Amino acid sequence: MPAVPAYPVDLRPCIPVLMAGQHHVFAMGELLIEAHRIDDVVLPLPPANSALLRILTAITAELTGLDDANLSLDQWHERRSDLLTSGRPLNARAVHDYFEAAGMDLYDPHRPFLQDPSLAEQCTKTSGINKLVFGRPAGNALAWLSPHTDTAPRPVPSDEAFWHLLIQHYYGDAGRCTTRSAGPHKSGRGTAGPLRSTLSFHPQGATLLETLLLHQFPYHGGPRNHPDTCPWQEPHPPDPVNPPPPVTWSKRLLTGRSRHAVLLVPNADGSAATDAYVTWATQHPAYPATDPYLIIDTRPSGKTEQRDQPRRADADRSLWRDLDALLLAGDEGSGHRRPAVFDTLNDLPTETRARLRVRVYGFDQDGRSISRLWYTALTPPQWNLAEQHDPPTARRIAACRQAAEHLAVLLRTHANIAWRQTCTPAATDDEPAASRRRRPPSRWAREALALYWPGAEQEFWGLVNHPTDETSDPYTAFTRTAVAALRQAARPDLVRHRMAGPALARAVRALSAATAPASPASRRKKKAARHAQP
Repeated sequence: MPAVPAYPVDLRPCIPVLMAGQHHVFAMGELLIEAHRIDDVVLPLPPANSALLRILTAITAELTGLDDANLSLDQWHERRSDLLTSGRPLNARAVHDYFEAAGMDLYDPHRPFLQDPSLAEQCTKTSGINKLVFGRPAGNALAWLSPHTDTAPRPVPSDEAFWHLLIQHYYGDAGRCTTRSAGPHKSGRGTAGPLRSTLSFHPQGATLLETLLLHQFPYHGGPRNHPDTCPWQEPHPPDPVNPPPPVTWSKRLLTGRSRHAVLLVPNADGSAATDAYVTWATQHPAYPATDPYLIIDTRPSGKTEQRDQPRRADADRSLWRDLDALLLAGDEGSGHRRPAVFDTLNDLPTETRARLRVRVYGFDQDGRSISRLWYTALTPPQWNLAEQHDPPTARRIAACRQAAEHLAVLLRTHANIAWRQTCTPAATDDEPAASRRRRPPSRWAREALALYWPGAEQEFWGLVNHPTDETSDPYTAFTRTAVAALRQAARPDLVRHRMAGPALARAVRALSAATAPASPASRRKKKAARHAQP
């Protein structure tokens, strides 16, 4: 009898880790048993790392009892503090029992891990292995930078197929997909994954176990009409016909919001995936839910469904520009809310808080099918500078970041005006402000901003780490940086365009005269003064 292909991720080494300065590869079960000795998980694909941390967090919550909805907030914090300070590893027997009950075989014929076996019958054809793998062209897409084609698809080793399976569930495309027929639903269109195009922030401790404990968050109440389980703990495969189970706290919030259904097709021995089905998981609208590792930008004046939006990943945006959004608690007037998990970090043991860093995972994508770039970064220990522990420094960080952003807007505006006056001497700078904001950046503006932001980052850290005066105005430092960037960007054109010099001089004068924008409070006072009765 031929062997049945199998690849249990809880038993087969598939997760690269860093331990004592050395790289190793662990199975998921061994990973959790040794989590107190592992420094970090280091999957080579940042979106897969982001997804894996959510899965490991959900499992750890159950293994440690931190998912107990009956714990009061004080009891929950006390239990987590005890786990952080005791140094105890996770119970190896409990880990073994969990995975034995869960079943995490990628190629199990009845319950393949994170997959839907019914796709083999409900889809008329496969999607192709290239559709599964991010970075490979699939279908009619042009193979600009990749040798892969659908006419000669190359199998994917099972460990890599597992990584891309994670990415599909969390960051998958919207729009056209393989047609699926399930009950009354027959469609070839799906919706985007819950983390698509987002920037994800993860507290990181000294070990993987400490990191997973820092990822925990207490139950916030609300109805629980459905058991809080992960998809692999459900008694039946996913149901594509009826509405998905409601988002419960915390396991289904972290692992049960996928909009995609996937089924891998293995080779004979299970060492690789040779094909795949990738299609929609449900045609019902997604339940409202806020991922606890995302910054939420708030727009009070926007439409109800658009007021709260996760901060988008942008490969052109330096990550230090998001630091104040983590350190400040935020309010209705701040325009953002920090990730909910950071609200639970203020009661940490002092030693843990002092070494806490933040790992950032970004996947720059559009809302549908274009993926531009993924990236990751790790901050130095900064949590002691949070508003709850060092309010002056936290406010200074926010003021410096806001000054840098304001000067960048002015730099773009005045560089655009100067470029127009250089190329079109008759042009004036009396264009309405709204039109100026909609105008795309000119060559001077693009080059000046590319020079400005690295210099602004140096100024930022200098102002934060070596403040000569807590009340000093950071606008002077960023103005110098903006002026220097504009001069350098315009220098090659000074000898080629007769009007470049005068236009540059006017732009420099305008930038040098820049001041901080009025605060909302001061604007309200001015407005009230204008309307006051004489």
